Amino acid sequence: MGTGIDIGLTGAGAPAVIDLEELLATRLLVQGNSGSGKSHLLRRLLEQSARLVQQIVIDPEGDFVSLVEHYGHLTVDAAECERDLTAIAARVRRHRVSVVLNLEGLEVDGQLRCAAQFLNALFEAERDFWYPALVVVDEAQLFAPAAAADASDEARRMSLVAMTNLMCRGRKRGLAGVIATQRLAKLAKNVAAEASNFLMGRTFLDIDMARAADLLGMERRQAEAFRDLERGAFIGLGPAIARRPAAIRIGPVATADRGGAPKLLPLPNAHHGQDWQSLIFTAGDGEKSEAPPSRPRMPRPEIAQTIFAQIEQAAAPQFVAAPPPDLTEDEREAEIDGILRQMLADKGFAFQPAAALHQDFLVRWRIRRLGAGAPDLAVFRRRVTIMRARLAFPGDADEDAWARAIELVQRLPDDLQVVFLLLSRAAVAAETCPSDDEIAQFFGSHSPGRARRMLDQLEKTGAIVARADFQKRRIIAFPELGIETAAKCDAAVS
Repeated sequence: MGTGIDIGLTGAGAPAVIDLEELLATRLLVQGNSGSGKSHLLRRLLEQSARLVQQIVIDPEGDFVSLVEHYGHLTVDAAECERDLTAIAARVRRHRVSVVLNLEGLEVDGQLRCAAQFLNALFEAERDFWYPALVVVDEAQLFAPAAAADASDEARRMSLVAMTNLMCRGRKRGLAGVIATQRLAKLAKNVAAEASNFLMGRTFLDIDMARAADLLGMERRQAEAFRDLERGAFIGLGPAIARRPAAIRIGPVATADRGGAPKLLPLPNAHHGQDWQSLIFTAGDGEKSEAPPSRPRMPRPEIAQTIFAQIEQAAAPQFVAAPPPDLTEDEREAEIDGILRQMLADKGFAFQPAAALHQDFLVRWRIRRLGAGAPDLAVFRRRVTIMRARLAFPGDADEDAWARAIELVQRLPDDLQVVFLLLSRAAVAAETCPSDDEIAQFFGSHSPGRARRMLDQLEKTGAIVARADFQKRRIIAFPELGIETAAKCDAAVS
């Protein structure tokens, strides 16, 4: 367990703790209908982690500006400094200042544009400033709608791209998305799908209950439970919360919620003979009938300079995650090889999609605390294929020829590289050509016919030449490498 933050109580009465370090790596999705306690949950999460990590809140209703008094957050009023948002966001990342981007003074189009501009600037910060930060987006369905909404298409596309970057690619830049929505059905699926932690509150529509149950791994018949949840009660799941769906009641908060529903008040008693019409339409003593003067606003350049000064003077939050071990390049390579060998030990490895395998690799990378610099998908696929080919033919090999084969394979299409490396490894190890079944299994297929088609495609590129000796035994030659596989007694030419 890393740095834990208390968000309330479990169904058993024990403290409900979120692993903040794991949350920074895996992102969070909150769903709850209006009045379910969704904003209260976000406020509790922000209050408990305020001293530990930088926080950036995208606030469409101005509900979270009360964090300023208690926790020192900086309020950025988007309506007053729209032109300077990019520069402000860059300085926010550089100085690690917690901010609330208040969008309540803008129309829907303006809210989407400002949020997109601010998120993009956070995302595009220089690598030296990729510090960990929680990016909390309330009412996320406004900024990443599943379908066309009231905003213009251009504003909607800008906002959707920014939200997708935050949830899909923000982790490497230290940006951990925490998004809250009233309805999952209104939230873009590619944005919701990137979250690994979930807190699902009260909801009533069948489609939202079904999606919530699917995300939590619950059976469809259990989805009705979301209707019965009380305000402030959620069901949580994820590596930062719990390994199995767990009931959680959110604890109290210290700051006021401007978005809370008003309480019932008795109507004023009518006095006998009182003239309601004159009371409403006629100005009383001390009242002015004309419209009140508009609040004077600071000139835009002065607003920006004031915000910049506050950012530079603010104290940075504590750094949550412990620094990764200081490894040499050889030690890092050895760690990568160790992870790949662990993964290859699983019998079902060959039949998993490359993207799923890469995600599993990244999880193991984080467990070993190797820090930044994890191989991307293309590099991962190439490295894992090279290791699999080595393990398939582990005997003595012509390492010079093998190194040339690894260089040559980069000129081939991605789908042919796997087969080429397997066959060339067999050749440099002076082994016989694998059978069609073995080739197919190597690239994750059960079809020998597909293996033969890939051999034909390789031969058309000129990378290999398939021949047979006088006993009809298949041999694969590599013209540019000057090597070939040994003959195989039971492998006839197709």
